[in-house]
Amino acid sequence: MKDYQPAADLLKNRVILVTGAGSGLGRAVARRLAVHGATIILLGRTIRKLEQIYDEIERAGALKPAIYPMNLEGASPKDYGDLAHVLESEFGRLDGLVHNAALFEGLTPLANYDIELWYRVLQVNLNAPFLLTRALLGLLGRAEDASVVFTADRTSEEGRAYWGAYAVAKGGAETLMKMLASELETNTPIRVNSVDPGQVRTGLTLRAYPARNPQEWTDPETVLASYLYLLGPDSKGVSGQILRAQN
Repeated sequence: MKDYQPAADLLKNRVILVTGAGSGLGRAVARRLAVHGATIILLGRTIRKLEQIYDEIERAGALKPAIYPMNLEGASPKDYGDLAHVLESEFGRLDGLVHNAALFEGLTPLANYDIELWYRVLQVNLNAPFLLTRALLGLLGRAEDASVVFTADRTSEEGRAYWGAYAVAKGGAETLMKMLASELETNTPIRVNSVDPGQVRTGLTLRAYPARNPQEWTDPETVLASYLYLLGPDSKGVSGQILRAQN
């Protein structure tokens, strides 16, 4: 997907929610989607960071985004229902949903893995995407061409040592993506896919490899073509796929 050339107005009139929008890859995704015409709902837990990306999007001359502070680790099913109600009132539909928020505290052997941390990581990386998608299916179904995009990580496929609950949750999220794609492919306008961005220069990667030079990792800005493709009309009919952003 590196060679994909999106139209300047690719996402015009589309409303897209991005989780984990305050920093790292989510921030880059949100900014780029806005530049290509989308109205972005910035969801994250830290208001200060959401305000920063809000200002960046405004300075870029894009449509004003919306901010929705939400801590996915502690959110209840009612919180997701409240979010859906607010979006229905404000927008009436949802054209795109990007699952990018992640919790990762470092590499740890399973024998030493903190039990409470295990639950927290599963909550953010697996339970939250399920609960959020479930709550927003009605709004996604009102769009003419809706797209749900998960952010994948190949550590889950490889069963790589020490990645613990994070890799387990990412593996579960991939199964969730495929199940949703299969269930929604008939009689709905919703397609569901994943992007594996590879190892990019984010806080998660730096926590996993603190001794490595940060400049070794790919800039998040260079792996966004896959997100644009899946969230725009050029990928209509594509569902249940994992796109490798760096392959």
